[in-house]
Amino acid sequence: MKYKVMLCALLMTAGLAATAQPPKGKATLNTTYGAGTTAAGAIDASKLPSLLNNDTGKVAVKIKAQVLDVCPKKGCWMQLKVNDSTTAFVKMKEYAFFVPLDIKGKTIVLDGEAYQHITSVEELQHYAKDARKPQQEIDAITAPKREIRYTASGIRVVE
Repeated sequence: MKYKVMLCALLMTAGLAATAQPPKGKATLNTTYGAGTTAAGAIDASKLPSLLNNDTGKVAVKIKAQVLDVCPKKGCWMQLKVNDSTTAFVKMKEYAFFVPLDIKGKTIVLDGEAYQHITSVEELQHYAKDARKPQQEIDAITAPKREIRYTASGIRVVE
């Protein structure tokens, strides 16, 4: 019985390690992640600030945007270009899927929910560490940040 429990624990650990990786392969045209989506009906991400209008509620919206950055550890978050001075931080719904690291620079369509969020110093520092920023840059994060967040249920590479 003891060995069965140990074997079960080992298999569960191996399964978790296997799921905590970016997907194999490249982010090529029309590749989908998560629930998938189509480009039909997507609005440009530059419309997000006026759509959210400093509201704290979530808005279901399909957007089209360029990926500026992606979590280099496992593809579990992305930073999108909204306009020249604004970005949006994307997490995958329920941590159910990741994106390949080479999605950076691609244009994608996302299905999900957008909202305003105040991100704590600790969380900002965590993502800076994930992005392998220099310690000096991480230490310079000393104030929370109001930002656009997006929870993606499906993603499609369109350019």
